[in-house]
Amino acid sequence: MYRVIGTVKSRAFRVLWMLEELGQPYELVEAFPRSEEATAHNPLGKIPALVDGDEVLTDSVAIMTYLADKHGGLTAPAGTAARARQDAITLWLIDELDALLWTHSKHTFVLPEKLRLPDISSTLHKEFARNADIFAGMLEQSGDFIMGDHISLPDLLAVHCFGWAFGAEFPALPDSIKAYSKRLRARPAFRAAAGR
Repeated sequence: MYRVIGTVKSRAFRVLWMLEELGQPYELVEAFPRSEEATAHNPLGKIPALVDGDEVLTDSVAIMTYLADKHGGLTAPAGTAARARQDAITLWLIDELDALLWTHSKHTFVLPEKLRLPDISSTLHKEFARNADIFAGMLEQSGDFIMGDHISLPDLLAVHCFGWAFGAEFPALPDSIKAYSKRLRARPAFRAAAGR
C-alpha cells in the first residue's frame, strides 16, 4: 500500500486524486511542510512525498507521472507522440499556472514578511488570467478533457490549479473552465480524495 506524506489542502491532493482515479489503496500520513514527518521523507521539508516500498518519491507531478506509468492509466504510453503532447501540456501547466500560484503563495505567507513583494500580486493575477484564457481555448479545441475524450494527468493538474486560484482569490475564471472544473470535481475519485 502506498503512503502519501502531506495534507489534502496542498499539492498532495493531486497525488491522492490520482490514486483514487487509479483505484490504488493508500494511507495519508498528514504532515505539513517543514514538519519532522515531511523532512524525514524529503530533506527539503516539502510535501508531498510518496512511499512505495523502499522508495520515497517527491514532487507532485513526478509522483503522478510515476503512478500513471506504473498503473497504465490517466496517461498516454511513454515514447508516443500522444505522450509528448501530454507532457507538453503538463509542463506548460507547471510553468504558466502552478508557478504563478506558488509565487503568489510565497509572497503572501510563505516567505518571511521582510522578503515579500506584495505588489507582485497584480502582475501574477494578470498573467494567470491570460493563461487561463489560453487554456480555455485549448479546451475548446480538445473536447471534454484537455487531451481529448479521456481524463489524463494534465486534467488533474489543471483542475487543482484552478481550485488553488479560486482559494487564493485570483480573478474569476472563464465560464468554460468553471464548467470543466465543476464536472471533474464531481467525479467520485475527486470527492473521495477531498473527503480524506
